Amino acid sequence: MESAPEDVTLLLQSMNRGNSAAEAKLIPVIYDELRRLAAYHMRRERPDHTLQATALVHEAFLRLTRQKDVNWQGRAHFFGIAARLMRQVLIDHARGRLREKRGSGGPKSPLDEVLLLTEARSGELVAVDAALDRLARLDARQARIVELRFFGGLSVEETAKFIGVSPKTVKRDWSVAKAWLYEDLRVHDGNDT
Repeated sequence: MESAPEDVTLLLQSMNRGNSAAEAKLIPVIYDELRRLAAYHMRRERPDHTLQATALVHEAFLRLTRQKDVNWQGRAHFFGIAARLMRQVLIDHARGRLREKRGSGGPKSPLDEVLLLTEARSGELVAVDAALDRLARLDARQARIVELRFFGGLSVEETAKFIGVSPKTVKRDWSVAKAWLYEDLRVHDGNDT
């Protein structure tokens, strides 16, 4: 169900003002797109996992509805923030899995029953997150492009529109950022994947 970007923006702004009816109207408008983003993330997991993309969508949506004082600038802005929140959900879960591996006895992630990441995948995700943070200190736009493309599953054109640059710039920055991340992961984590 594709709705006009203005409708999404109005619903988001109304929801921020405390209108619970706006939240109820927003859910069906954005749910399919959030599921697409979550499915994109879950395709990267091992083939025999039992994850339902629904759990990732719900956790990200809960975090989205807790965002206060956000001046929603439209549909692209919303999905850019959704991509960042999905990244945070996945990273939080990966860190939790690594804590469990080390026997920290820390609290379990709320997604433990449905989000199954292998220990190796958890470590890789945390390493990529750290490398992305290092890249952001050098070039924030390149880091944002990686986040939107890798974690958000956005196309070159969608990313260009969200950031406000040309698709050619996105392609160039994407190539440079991937090469930089590859080298950074190799140096910092001994990771050649």
